[in-house]
Parts: sequence; C-alpha cells; structure tokens
Amino acid sequence: MASETGSQSRVMFQTPDKEEEEEPPSRRLGKLTIRYNRKDLQRRLDIEEWIDGQLHLLYDCEEEDIPELEIDIDELLELPDAEQRSKLQELLQECCKPKEDFINGLLYRIKGLRKMSGPMRK
Repeated sequence: MASETGSQSRVMFQTPDKEEEEEPPSRRLGKLTIRYNRKDLQRRLDIEEWIDGQLHLLYDCEEEDIPELEIDIDELLELPDAEQRSKLQELLQECCKPKEDFINGLLYRIKGLRKMSGPMRK
C-alpha cells in the first residue's frame, strides 16, 4: 500500500507573480448602480414623448426642421412656478403659433415629478 500512494499523481497550480496579480489603480473600473422608480421613469418618458409631439405641432414641421431646443425637465423642476413659465416662453420665442396651451400642459405634467440627478428613494 505504501507503494500505491507514491505512484499517485499530484496536481500543481501555478500562482501568478505579485506583479501580474495587482493591477495599477488607473486600470480598475468602479461600478455604480442607481435604482430609479420604474413608474417615475415611465412618466418622464411619456412627458418627453409628449413634448416631442407638441413641438412638431407648434413648429408644423418635420423633426429635422425643429429649431435646436433643449427643454430640460430637471432644470424646470428646480425653478419656482413663475420662473418655469418664463423659461419656457423664452425657449419658445421663435414659435409663431400660440404656445400657452403647450406651456400649461407641460407645467401640469411635470407637477409632482422628481429630479433625476440622484437616486430615488422609496
């Protein structure tokens, strides 16, 4: 029996050198996970689609022909109500059609919406 244990094969694992094992700090990637409420995300998406459709109606043109407009919902949410209205009027000053219905509709839709700059808590 003693001869049998000596004839058994052994498995050897090579361990990498320390230099190969440690990555330089610049190569390590951090991971960040943020959870958002699905209903809030869907509501925001619906508002953005509504804005897009309304801008097509206001400017009466194709998507490529709409002037460069950046309606930032988070920026609007940071402003008081009166300033939200004036900001939207300023952004839409080139529009020839009446824009009050669009502004009222947008302000109504964003009421109660939360900013998306940070994680949402339940």
